[in-house]
Amino acid sequence: MLDNIELMFTDLELMLRKLKKLSYEENMKRFQNEQGHFIDEMINHVKGSEDPDAAAAEVAQEFSEGVFSAFSQKGRMNGRKQADLNFFMIYYVFPAILLTNEDCSEKLCDGIRDAWNARFTGTNINYTTYDKLYSSFRNKIFGIF
Repeated sequence: MLDNIELMFTDLELMLRKLKKLSYEENMKRFQNEQGHFIDEMINHVKGSEDPDAAAAEVAQEFSEGVFSAFSQKGRMNGRKQADLNFFMIYYVFPAILLTNEDCSEKLCDGIRDAWNARFTGTNINYTTYDKLYSSFRNKIFGIF
C-alpha cells in the first residue's frame, strides 16, 4: 500500500510558489487529478476496514514513514524541506482528503496529523478544509507571497 508515496509531492515547490487565490484553486484541481489515487487508496483502506481507527493509524504510520524515508538524508530532515512538506500537507494533502466527503476522512486526517507530528521532530501541524483555506486568501496569502 502507498508505494511511491513521495510522488504525491512531485510538484511541491511549484505549487507552493506565489500562492494566490486563483493559483491555489488551479493547483488543488491539478493535485486531485494527478495525485488523487493516493488519497483514494488511503480512504478505501480505512473505509473497507472492520476497525477504521486502527486502519487510519496504519495508513497514517505508513504515509509518514514513507515521506520521511523519501525526503530525509541519513535519517535527518533538512529544515527547509520539512517546512515545505508541512505547508504542502496543510494546503493540499489534508484538504484533498477532506474534499472526498467520506465519513472516515476526518479520522484519516487525525491519524495522519498525529503520525506526522510524531515522526517529524519539532513539528506540530494541524489541518483545515479547502473552503476555509480558500476563503482566507485575498489576493496574496497573508500578504507575504
